[in-house]
Amino acid sequence: MTGLSGIDRVVYGVEDLELCKRYFVDWGLSLVSAGHDEIVFETLEKSQVVLRHKEDLRLPSPIERGSTVREVIWGADTEADLQRFIARIAKDVEFSEGDGVYRCVDANGLSTGFQTTIRGAVEAKGTPTNTFDKAFRVDQAAPVYKRAEPVRIAHVVFFTADLEGQRQFYVDKLGFNVTDEYPGRGFFLRCVEEGTHHNLFILQTPDKKVGLNHLSFLVRDIYEVQGGGIHFASRGWETQLGPGRHPISSAFFWYFFCPAGALTEYYCDEDYFTRDWKARQHKPTLENYAEWAIIGGVDADTRRQKYREESDLPPIA
Repeated sequence: MTGLSGIDRVVYGVEDLELCKRYFVDWGLSLVSAGHDEIVFETLEKSQVVLRHKEDLRLPSPIERGSTVREVIWGADTEADLQRFIARIAKDVEFSEGDGVYRCVDANGLSTGFQTTIRGAVEAKGTPTNTFDKAFRVDQAAPVYKRAEPVRIAHVVFFTADLEGQRQFYVDKLGFNVTDEYPGRGFFLRCVEEGTHHNLFILQTPDKKVGLNHLSFLVRDIYEVQGGGIHFASRGWETQLGPGRHPISSAFFWYFFCPAGALTEYYCDEDYFTRDWKARQHKPTLENYAEWAIIGGVDADTRRQKYREESDLPPIA
């Protein structure tokens, strides 16, 4: 048990602040502040995306070239939870402390911090689907969303050149829980003992690239993945893959290319686990990555799949 409860803040260093600002406004985040050198957004439960120019001296060192994530801050529900967590791992992890954030670096060299959470409860509610044996919606039509309003930062995914070093850091030292894994290739981690499928996924590719794969945002339900994705495509942003469904987490997804670095994902309906869950091992195959998926997304005008060549199929992540 870590004492952490989720991702509080993700900080990007970007080449074009205005372009990235437009991206995340269209994505559905709330704009908190927009200065000439820093732009701050938040989800419904107040987890934050922070944009700074990639040459900003306040930023930690990058783990890859170009626009990318420069820091991930994790939250503990209370100050007591935070202090217990720091005391437990202090013998194994070297920290700096400032502004209430305890910072260290992972095996990728990524700045990783911990603080008392800024996230809070939110009134957003999803709409259930009706199954063969149970009508969860009665006298109620499922919604058609005009756009998405992400509830929280669901997870972040990084490529690594040191898979075992990352396992030692996040699992052995910090106490994250392994939910599922591709042996020798990657593992899905929960910062909580009981909770959703993963907050962090670490992946090692054959070329041992280091960098960001994507940042994922939880939305209310499958209908918001669809409505949000169609709206976002209508704003001119390009789909990488989706909509589709991950069989490992059971979640529905839609990925878009992001000017702040790599991809962002609309995500919903993932599995929920307790301390009784035993981590599974999977082969890194296309069918394990996506039970089904649409290449290139859905055109906002025709409401039909955009045409893409089969060679555009993305790598398993």
